[in-house]
Amino acid sequence: MSAESNWIQELETPSEGFFGAFAERLAAPDGQRDLLREALKTLIPRIDWEAYLPHVPHGLLGLRAVLRLQPLLGERSFQRALAIQLHMAATEGRRPAPAAAQVSTAKGSGSWRNLEGFIQSRRPGLAFAEAQGFELPDLEDFQRLGRLTELDMANVGHKAVVCDHLGDLHGRLERPKATGRRLFGLAAWLAATPEDTFWARRAAKRLAESEVQVPWIAASLDEPGWDEQARDLCDLGLVALLDRLAERLKGLQGAGDTLAALVLAASEKQLDARRDLEGKTAWTFAYLATLARTRPSDPRIWCQAAALVNLFPTDEPEDRVQPTPVDAATVETLVEAVLDIEPALAMGHAQGLVRSGQGEAVLRGLAEAATRNDPTFNHAHQLLAVAAAADLLLELPVRAQEAMLVALAKNLANSQGSGDLGRQADRALTHGE
Repeated sequence: MSAESNWIQELETPSEGFFGAFAERLAAPDGQRDLLREALKTLIPRIDWEAYLPHVPHGLLGLRAVLRLQPLLGERSFQRALAIQLHMAATEGRRPAPAAAQVSTAKGSGSWRNLEGFIQSRRPGLAFAEAQGFELPDLEDFQRLGRLTELDMANVGHKAVVCDHLGDLHGRLERPKATGRRLFGLAAWLAATPEDTFWARRAAKRLAESEVQVPWIAASLDEPGWDEQARDLCDLGLVALLDRLAERLKGLQGAGDTLAALVLAASEKQLDARRDLEGKTAWTFAYLATLARTRPSDPRIWCQAAALVNLFPTDEPEDRVQPTPVDAATVETLVEAVLDIEPALAMGHAQGLVRSGQGEAVLRGLAEAATRNDPTFNHAHQLLAVAAAADLLLELPVRAQEAMLVALAKNLANSQGSGDLGRQADRALTHGE
């Protein structure tokens, strides 16, 4: 059996030979690109997306995060992350075979008018089929889908993030036709599932008769200004929070300051997260990173982002874990503290590196630590959060950078699971050399 056939068989029916088949396929010319294309074409029709609603499984979504982190990782660490993320996707719940076959062959006319109609009438199966009629979806198509979902916060904003990530993933795979249609179809399918516009409608009432747009300009407030807004985001109730933020946006506050305040507040929420809420709370960074990448000007979107941050619990500052001061922080000591499940020490190493001007080094350490953890344990939230931090870092003032990276060091240290799958992948990759 050829390496390609063996790999596809493992995707269809995963076995103990999964990582060996991955290593063999990876070793072929263009192996990384092709094995990812094959995985997406094989798995998108087979995963039982409907059974997960209102949630979304993160196996395939996490692939974009792995590719985003590739420049920050050594070759073996990247290959390990890719292997275990694909294993997560391949072991998610499956549709019955007849249903999967029907999805695989469904194909519409490729009309945007029809696609928008199916999304608005909430017919996801027809939306997926219509998307298969597009000859070659491009980034603009994914972005157009994203605009159709930008006020829909069903499942805490997954629709906008999926449209953004799958469009980016398509580009990273060199825009293949068949795989692109599968990705576009999945994004369209999700866009057509039941919507939740509660926060957007609450924001619209406060912005009535205002034609204000949120300009994308760099942050210009001082630290007390950002801290005041972060306190509002953490401590106010939803009604008061939306009142106050709407007034700031109507006063032409720009996206840079708004994003900085949101990240500071999200970081505080992360520090307060219980162990069982670490992953869900970290999702906020994935949503904020999508805003940083898509740069919306609609103030309702920024208001619903504030509502998302506000959703998670806040503790008293004196009850919050604090960084342990360290004398000489390095990437290696950061990784060690995370893997040893020492949140305060991990935070101290992250803080020390940031304050010495090594923010990207913290990202490298967090990315490495995330590759040592089975993503199935935490729904790939670690990888998604670190990739989000990589997207956000250069959009933020240093104060917000530090808060985010320190909070994520605590998050990773406090949400460690099994590393067995990663070790299995390492053995297969070593044997395949």
